[in-house]
Amino acid sequence: MWKVLGFFQKNLIWSIPACMVAGILVGALTDPSALTVLIIPLTFLMVYPMMINLQIQQVLSGGDLKVQLVTQLINFGVVPFFAFGMGWLFFADRPLVALGLLLASLLPTSGMTISWTGFAKGNLSAAVKMTVIGLILGSVATPFYAKWLMGAVVDIPLASIFRQIVIIVFLPMILGFVTRISLIQAVGADKYNKNLKQKFPAFSTIGVLGIVFVAMALKAKDIIAHPLVLLSFLIPLSILYIGNFLLSTIIGKVFFNRGDAIALVYGTVMRNLSIALAIAMTAFGKEQGSEIALIVAMAYIIQVQAAAWYVRFTDRIFGPSSDPPRSEQSV
Repeated sequence: MWKVLGFFQKNLIWSIPACMVAGILVGALTDPSALTVLIIPLTFLMVYPMMINLQIQQVLSGGDLKVQLVTQLINFGVVPFFAFGMGWLFFADRPLVALGLLLASLLPTSGMTISWTGFAKGNLSAAVKMTVIGLILGSVATPFYAKWLMGAVVDIPLASIFRQIVIIVFLPMILGFVTRISLIQAVGADKYNKNLKQKFPAFSTIGVLGIVFVAMALKAKDIIAHPLVLLSFLIPLSILYIGNFLLSTIIGKVFFNRGDAIALVYGTVMRNLSIALAIAMTAFGKEQGSEIALIVAMAYIIQVQAAAWYVRFTDRIFGPSSDPPRSEQSV
């Protein structure tokens, strides 16, 4: 079982498109409305396991204030407005898709921020702090940004979004913290780190794939009627990620050392698409939520592939490192 889950987790570039195709087929051949009952449990399965390994206490450690401030300035002062511009340019007549692009940009960092920073031999401590700070700030800021930038063309249910953020972010964060402390007390830190820690991200992968499957199934008939709709998302998404990579790479190379620069790149480019999917599918209702989720699902394909390629060029950009690679993989 773990080998199968690990395979899906390591090959999101293929497993997510496979679930998208499967969802479209199921939605085209059957009535997919019954699948809506899976949204809440799949959302919990997607978010809760990733919170177990989230090391909230590391936020209190110091030593990298400058890179943390610059990272969040990019995350909340640049990226959302860039995404909003892409949405206005490419999806002026499809405001829900534009909102999906904005949601995908408003929730910075994920467990993969830490993983890719480790693969590239960057500053893992800084990456952990970026992940926690970005998740908390993004969760609080998302409803306000969405209302401010998209409220004129889309009904933004602020109360519903806040309620869902509490349910799908802060409640799992608390439960995850309690779970990790309880497991460490029960089995010891060494056994937890060696045997248990690596198993939780696989469950998040099940939730991600399940939500993608449900979103595609619910919109299958519309997608089949307009078969190029998904492909139309690739150009704005590619521009968004390439622009983000270029900006963060230049700032990192000019102002920071190698380790902090790599953490900054992955702390600003990687987005928490799982939380974005969860908000789309729970706060906006079945029909609107499914349409918003389409572009978020496509963003997974671009994000995973781009992050993997960037690791290959890291030494050319920032110079080689003598430190051994480390990782803490998560969705």
